[in-house]
Amino acid sequence: MDDKKLMETMLYAVKGTCDLYLHGAIESSTGNVHGAFAGALDEALEIQNQIYSKMSAKGWYKTEQAPQNKITQTANKFCCQ
Repeated sequence: MDDKKLMETMLYAVKGTCDLYLHGAIESSTGNVHGAFAGALDEALEIQNQIYSKMSAKGWYKTEQAPQNKITQTANKFCCQ
């Protein structure tokens, strides 16, 4: 497995972990459980950001700028509801 594929696999795994921790925090019934999930989520988000940053620096995770008219259109759609 090459480095790019390995990093993609790691990123997908961490994103899935973030999703689980988010739902754990949302559904927790006590402050202690909520805090544990929220702390784990913060750590997982940091790991996700580190992986993304390394992939982006190598050109392995490309993003494109949204057109300004689409940004404005979306903002206007939700601003007055």
